[in-house]
Amino acid sequence: MPHILVDRLVKTFRTVERNPGIRGALSSLVHRRHRTVSALDGISFSIQPGELVGYIGPNGAGKSTTVKVLSGILVPDSGRCEILGRVPWKERVSHVREIGVVFGQRTQLWWDLPVIESFDLLRDIYRVSQSGYIRTRDELIALLDLESLLDVPVRQLSLGQRMRCDLAAALLHSPPLLFLDEPTIGLDAVSKLGVRDFVKRLNVERGVTVILTTHDMDDIEALCTRVMVIGQGRILSDGTLKDLTDRVTRERRLTVDLVDGTETVSDPEAEVIRRDGHRIHLRFDPERVSAATLIGRIAARHPVRDLYVESPPIEEIIARMYEQEEL
Repeated sequence: MPHILVDRLVKTFRTVERNPGIRGALSSLVHRRHRTVSALDGISFSIQPGELVGYIGPNGAGKSTTVKVLSGILVPDSGRCEILGRVPWKERVSHVREIGVVFGQRTQLWWDLPVIESFDLLRDIYRVSQSGYIRTRDELIALLDLESLLDVPVRQLSLGQRMRCDLAAALLHSPPLLFLDEPTIGLDAVSKLGVRDFVKRLNVERGVTVILTTHDMDDIEALCTRVMVIGQGRILSDGTLKDLTDRVTRERRLTVDLVDGTETVSDPEAEVIRRDGHRIHLRFDPERVSAATLIGRIAARHPVRDLYVESPPIEEIIARMYEQEEL
């Protein structure tokens, strides 16, 4: 049985339109014009227990709207949505006991209270037994290295420190399902790595099902075995990163480090993208020439120190998909 089942989900919003300037503002008071925005346009998908799914798309694509519907915050216009067998907005109390939610730009901690007191309040809200709470809390404190932050008011935490505390807060009641909406936004490199490592361990060791929305493609590459791409309220792609890459382009990249930095590399079936001193970057189509054949030809003509083959960066793949879909 899937943890999440979404079938033809639709959500629209009405926004007020007005002309610019004072005159436009005054006229809109008398004659209001509305525009309907389709945030979700009949999306369907299912997520099995233990999956770690990346949910990506441009701004305004419908990512956060989806998470809010799945969390029970928003009610859709139509369609079916079941989370762990429940309808989120109809069974909110029992539903929120089974999910954890982290919004990167918001906190569920109390701004003026020390972190540990926020944790204690959340224990009461979720009605977690004292023994279960202490066990889970102490484990999360150790995993996320929160010991030195427990007596610090939330308003005094850095963004990275607050995000680690928010992750712990979302998991104090041991939910089997976790929604992460931009959890690494604004974090420095060290904090990002810490959050990624924790999410990966949570998924692998505890089997927690995770949906991750993010604009950081490094998060997607590091964590996700499955990626869904949404645009204009529609699911554009659903599969592995390799599936996504193969759908957009067959292109591969060959990077060659030459012994002699003055030499030039050319091949009729490869294109030089750029050169950085001794290092030359080429693109090629593996259906026209295999990587082994191309490497053999180049190595036969030039002394090579090192080389490697890879797919284009995921950022480029996503950008090309957006261009193809005119997003």
